[in-house]
Amino acid sequence: MDLIHGGDIQGYIDESGREPLDFSANGNPLGTPAAVKEAVALAMEQASRYPDPLCRRLTRAIADKFGVDPSFILCGAGSADLLYRLGPALQAKKALIPAPTFAEYEEGLTGSGCEICYYPLRREDRFAVTEEILDALTPDIDVFYLCSPNNPTGLTVDPALLRKILVRTAECGIRFVMDECFNPFLDDPESNSLLLFLAEHPNLLILKAFTKMYGMAGVRLGYCLTSDTALLARMRAAAQPWAVSSLAEEAGIAALACNDFVEETRALVEKERAWMTGQLEAMPVDLWHGSANYLFFYDKTAPEHPQGEGLVSFLRTNGILIRDCANYVGLGEGYCRIAVLDHDKNARLMATMRGYFPHRVV
Repeated sequence: MDLIHGGDIQGYIDESGREPLDFSANGNPLGTPAAVKEAVALAMEQASRYPDPLCRRLTRAIADKFGVDPSFILCGAGSADLLYRLGPALQAKKALIPAPTFAEYEEGLTGSGCEICYYPLRREDRFAVTEEILDALTPDIDVFYLCSPNNPTGLTVDPALLRKILVRTAECGIRFVMDECFNPFLDDPESNSLLLFLAEHPNLLILKAFTKMYGMAGVRLGYCLTSDTALLARMRAAAQPWAVSSLAEEAGIAALACNDFVEETRALVEKERAWMTGQLEAMPVDLWHGSANYLFFYDKTAPEHPQGEGLVSFLRTNGILIRDCANYVGLGEGYCRIAVLDHDKNARLMATMRGYFPHRVV
């Protein structure tokens, strides 16, 4: 089985017999909040019971947190689970997806026979989404996916352009799927979110997850929001009833109250991202200045190395995993993404990278 994402720690352990330093998946450098761990431990006392298939307590907590109607919310086993439900629920004939971006948008549609059209983000535009995308949003498109901050670049879409896209998709009858899973890492998440437009734009569906900010990738918990409650009903019917475990629900409820943890995370990520940026700027790489908890760059020495023998392989040999972005649509050999972790780990990565490049930087 081909694994198209980062975070394959077990694969590395099976291969090498040791634990890697993993920069290939974008987790929280602080790990999982203590309150979440405690909530999961307490929930074990009720593990013999079936979970609530409607996730009512978590749904109310999300609604209270963001000031949205509880009927607009559907919880799932991560945002990927919801993407895979969305395909059969929409039965879209044609989808438009920017490239490069998260692969699961396409994967979630493949089983429903949907035609996938890519909107190429250009290197000369730094892979940014520009206003030209409005011309590509035509009435023959059934669904449009957008991620901000984008994965893997970390670039955000200008809020004014987001609203223009929302209006344009509504005019053309296009379902607009907005992935805001990395939005909590921004300095001003609210200004970069479309949450306030849910009620007046039933074509809008927003994806969110507990995975990244709260260090809960192994818990598998996410949710989507839309005022199209009929669509949510079809998505609910597209999965088994107990998609969210009772342990995951309690973890989510606890996480929503961890406001200090979120602020501490943002401060750490901002500080370490700036430090790592300074280190990378002294290396032969083309660096994108993103706003999320990861950095995206192109290794300028990649053409000098045979395929499979570049930076990713070198770091792997030295016990460090980074995300090889060659399998993203629109990218190729030499493009990489690295998570922002704590300083000691980041320093180890940068020191090892300096050992790879022909002109070392101290």
